[in-house]
Amino acid sequence: MRRHRIAHHTTYTYDDDVTDSYGMVVARPRDLPGQRVLEHELWTEPGHADLHTHLDSEGNTATYFHVTEPHRRLVVSAVSVVESHVPELPVVERFAAIAWEDARPLRRRDLPEAAIAAQHAFASPLVDLGPEVAAYAAVSFPPRRPLVEAVVDLTHRVHEDFDYRPGSTGVATRVPDVLAARHGVCQDFAHLTIAGLRSLGLAARYVSGYLATDPPPGRERVVGADATHAWLEVWVPPEAAAAGAPGWLPVDPTNDCVTAERHVTVAWGRDYADVPPVKGVIFTEATESTMDVRVDVAPAQPRPPRT
Repeated sequence: MRRHRIAHHTTYTYDDDVTDSYGMVVARPRDLPGQRVLEHELWTEPGHADLHTHLDSEGNTATYFHVTEPHRRLVVSAVSVVESHVPELPVVERFAAIAWEDARPLRRRDLPEAAIAAQHAFASPLVDLGPEVAAYAAVSFPPRRPLVEAVVDLTHRVHEDFDYRPGSTGVATRVPDVLAARHGVCQDFAHLTIAGLRSLGLAARYVSGYLATDPPPGRERVVGADATHAWLEVWVPPEAAAAGAPGWLPVDPTNDCVTAERHVTVAWGRDYADVPPVKGVIFTEATESTMDVRVDVAPAQPRPPRT
């Protein structure tokens, strides 16, 4: 079992007063098998005049805020304590062998679950489908290859073929650009892998969250140096999922792995555009603004036993 304390602070600065700031935050981790949220708090500086939380169509927690106090600096903070459990069986062993062709939701009209998964089998605003990405993914998917084996192979190839370069791309970078440049960041690698899977008719969804990182031996943790992370999940038909398995296989191409207890899931959607940590609208005469994001994922101490 691991316990993580996650602090996510987003600071906006402006060169003139902002009279109204409307925002939406998706930063509360999900409660899932193997993951439990023990604490969560969200606040703004200046303080908010309105704050409302709801579940979106995917079951993600989204929080709306409205700041009416004039300001030139806005800080949006979210702090969570999450407990993660190591599954009794490794994730890949929780799925039986099934040919990848039999996991395409549009060909599984016999399954109600397939209709829900099918929304993640098409192109979306940041996931372009095309012949180039289809050809790249097809190398890992020869006829009748087991689904899990093929997905893990594609994940490994993306990790090996593309260089991780922080700051080399932006939130609006397209899949064809990543495929041509052969470098990017975790968001790009998730989008690229999702595009390859969807081009084959499989359902894959984008996952946003955090990755607990440990400093090298003998080095102290650098507070605030962590970042948000992104990976993906592939739909697995129920006949191939062991009892208690979630029905989605989570893989992380940036780290060439199936996710484990160090990955903390916040939200999922079709792509990044569905689940950015913070987005909003402001009313201002400002012409220049900056944004700074500070994330810290640290071990959390267990709660003392009740007496």
